[in-house]
Amino acid sequence: MKRFVPIVMFVLLSFIVGYVSMLLQQTALQVWYPSLVKSSLTPPGYVFSIVWGVLYLLMGISAGIVWSTRTTFSWVLAVLFIVQLALNLLWSVCFFYLRSPILGFAALLLLFMVVLAYVGGCYKLNRLSAFLNVPYLLWLVFAGFLNCYIIIFN
Repeated sequence: MKRFVPIVMFVLLSFIVGYVSMLLQQTALQVWYPSLVKSSLTPPGYVFSIVWGVLYLLMGISAGIVWSTRTTFSWVLAVLFIVQLALNLLWSVCFFYLRSPILGFAALLLLFMVVLAYVGGCYKLNRLSAFLNVPYLLWLVFAGFLNCYIIIFN
């Protein structure tokens, strides 16, 4: 049972960040975002909610597994996890709240690098924890494409 407590804590933390991001995006999603020229590969809005829900769940499980190892290195990875959550939130602030796709892309690049470092560290500690973040990395690449498309065509 003690193993599941950190997983639940990190999953909840991830969903809290997701909820705050959603709150920051609401006005821009109604007023600004619909007016942008977007790639034909842009999924419908409900897909983003589903994907992010799954990603936050996987991220939280990964962090909980890492935390359960209780090594010095798990502390480093926990810090990286918190940093990537902060950068994840920063992307929403930059892209939607500030309505700046360029600043959003810069935040996304930093986020990708931190998640990549986190995944690399997880791989050394617990491979399952690393593999749980592969969908996140792939989604960030796709988000980068969508973000760049908006920069170029708007």
